[in-house]
Amino acid sequence: MLKVIWAVLMVMVSTGAVAKNILVVGDSLCAAHGINAEQGWVTLLQHKLQVENKSFQVFNECISGDTSAGGLARIDAILSKHKPDILLLELGANDGLRGLSPKIMQANLTEITQRAQKLGAKVLLLGIRIPLNYGKRYSDMFYAVYPALEKNLKVGLVPFMLEDVALNKELMQADGLHPNAAAQPILLETIWGHLKGLL
Repeated sequence: MLKVIWAVLMVMVSTGAVAKNILVVGDSLCAAHGINAEQGWVTLLQHKLQVENKSFQVFNECISGDTSAGGLARIDAILSKHKPDILLLELGANDGLRGLSPKIMQANLTEITQRAQKLGAKVLLLGIRIPLNYGKRYSDMFYAVYPALEKNLKVGLVPFMLEDVALNKELMQADGLHPNAAAQPILLETIWGHLKGLL
């Protein structure tokens, strides 16, 4: 990681550019759960920005097990600390796995997004899907949250960040919930397709 940071600083010096900040707020899907942190897609994103000669620093504020309520509780401190130009927001999976209210989840994500927007940050939501444990009605309500946020708040949306990964056992850990190391470059490319237009 120190080599990555040093390389980014060298690019900044050589180009005279002032690095902008990308903040990632989420849960275990961003926290490299079960794998080495250097293998996670958030670290790979910093590498890709370096290769693309983009003057951005990536800050990972993801906590395994976090919910939308947990994210809301800590968002002010995180925004104040990092002052992001872009926020990648990946929360909701644990709300869904615990059967928490999709309406409350939507309200929490709305508040997080609006607080970031008030500070001038662009927001990209990383959507997630959940198993049908709580039935079709609950799942439909859960799935509807992310498109509603995209429309109401005029933000970017990755409809399902685990697209091309979730149903491939070779790309998932034994728990069936978390992507393995081999899946991380695929996740990055899925997200990059939506992120690059915001840079």
